[in-house]
Amino acid sequence: MGALHEGHASLIRQARRTAGTKGSVVISIFVNPTQFGPNEDFTRYPRSFAADRDLCRKEGVDLLFHPSPQEMYARDHTVSVHEKSLSSVLCGASRPGHFDGVCTVVAMLFQIIAPDIAIFGEKDWQQLAVIRRMVRDLRMPVTIKGFRTVREKDGLAFSSRNRFLSRENRLMAPRIYQALKARSMEAAGGELSVARLRRNMIRDLASIPGASVDYAEIVDSTNLSPLKKLDAASPARALVAVRFGNVRLIDNLALRTPR
Repeated sequence: MGALHEGHASLIRQARRTAGTKGSVVISIFVNPTQFGPNEDFTRYPRSFAADRDLCRKEGVDLLFHPSPQEMYARDHTVSVHEKSLSSVLCGASRPGHFDGVCTVVAMLFQIIAPDIAIFGEKDWQQLAVIRRMVRDLRMPVTIKGFRTVREKDGLAFSSRNRFLSRENRLMAPRIYQALKARSMEAAGGELSVARLRRNMIRDLASIPGASVDYAEIVDSTNLSPLKKLDAASPARALVAVRFGNVRLIDNLALRTPR
């Protein structure tokens, strides 16, 4: 959705490597109105197209697709794409209709651009899982690849919304990742109880000054179903959403059991 940062740049580089010298890299920049709720930050979402265009040129993008809402959506549009399982939890529970907007616009972009491979960041793990499910179920002829979350030196995941954090909140925000890392270490050390891991995670997140916990869950990495116990047969992931005032940040981390 624009306001490009190092996380986006890393995905463009992955795309460039994947495409090679004979392929093309296309990036879409579109602040999609249908994935924002009525009380969310659509109007103030950062838009910095000139800087975004410069970054795309620097990173070797072949085509930048930057439509207006009017070009994407007919005034009387009535068709949308609805995923009814993975979209109902986590961000889907706290942001009703969000993933309908995501699925619809991504399906439209795939239809317009017709990519062979589409690259997404793992920071929004639920979005990645939903898009993979949509592509599978609708037999879309595109391969979805996810790539690791890129972080600031202090561990905070790069996000276009980070710029809205106050100085005090920016100093506290890296503790989100610290809470996730602590659970990863506990799991690696042999803690298999999801209830205990989740309780510790909520405790750490709730102790961050200025923060409020939207959700903190440990789920199956593929189908996002809740787990009771960590098991190597069901790869687990901790997913969180934390608010600092009006700024909502998400993050996630894989939890691996001892071998």
